[in-house]
Amino acid sequence: MGTGHSYADGLASVGFSVLRCALATNILWIGALKFKPYEVENDEPLVTSSPLFSRLRARLGAEKLNRLIGVTEIALGSLIVAKPFAPRASAIGSFGATGMFVTTLSFLATTPEARQEGQGILSLSQLGQFLLKDTVLLGAALLTAAESLRAATLLTGPRAR
Repeated sequence: MGTGHSYADGLASVGFSVLRCALATNILWIGALKFKPYEVENDEPLVTSSPLFSRLRARLGAEKLNRLIGVTEIALGSLIVAKPFAPRASAIGSFGATGMFVTTLSFLATTPEARQEGQGILSLSQLGQFLLKDTVLLGAALLTAAESLRAATLLTGPRAR
């Protein structure tokens, strides 16, 4: 009975490690791509139709806005992967990623190009399908935040009230 439990714990530990590395890799890689001209062009339909990002784009321009997003993503990905050394910082990175994915999921509602024209609201275009994967990344960010908070508590113990 105890052996099955330890296998499950080991599997969960490996799964969390893979999840954390995959989440950080996705965020870091996509963040680095924000400095490429084609990525600025790819992001245009998203940022111009978003109430928040369209204002930022008007102030900064498309290229600077993408660079700001890229720097933010690189910072968040770096924090997430820092869990063995700085679990609290990693939790902050995961919570930041949570906010980022909630924001990108809002593009499903604000970007007309996210849906197949004339096919109804539930018929996602290729862009919409690309955005939908952020639901999985959102879940990963929440799980890595929880895991990082657990690790930080283990290192420091419960705080005095």
